[in-house]
Amino acid sequence: MKDISTDPGCVEWRGVQYRTILSPGESGGAMSIVDSHSPQGSGPPRHVHEAEDETFVVLAGSCRVWTAARQAGLQPGEAFFIPRGTEHTFQVDDPAGCRHLVILTPGGFEGFFTEAAAAGLRIPEDMAALQGLAARFHLRFTGPPLDL
Repeated sequence: MKDISTDPGCVEWRGVQYRTILSPGESGGAMSIVDSHSPQGSGPPRHVHEAEDETFVVLAGSCRVWTAARQAGLQPGEAFFIPRGTEHTFQVDDPAGCRHLVILTPGGFEGFFTEAAAAGLRIPEDMAALQGLAARFHLRFTGPPLDL
């Protein structure tokens, strides 16, 4: 996998590299696309995006995506759509990690990663601060990470 850590605009948070490749400013606010490189075992706590639909597109490696209604193991070239308001999470199960695009419609949520990284916030140690930040981005944490 290409290392994006030296690319301008790359943010690293919790061992995951995020690079916005299409910003809301470039799409009139309609969407944003984030290129994400995640190590094995990584994945967020269960959460809900109140304002955005989210689509995962796996480019390399693999991961498992979970919603209460549907679970899937994703391989390169596969996608998973998560409507706004749906509790979900994912976990990378590939020893080599996973590179995937996160497509958010409308755009704007990608700023969460930048602010969480800049503040050095950790999970679970800094959940109170993360909850406050998340609320600004219309995000609610709802439960534990996926346990493979």
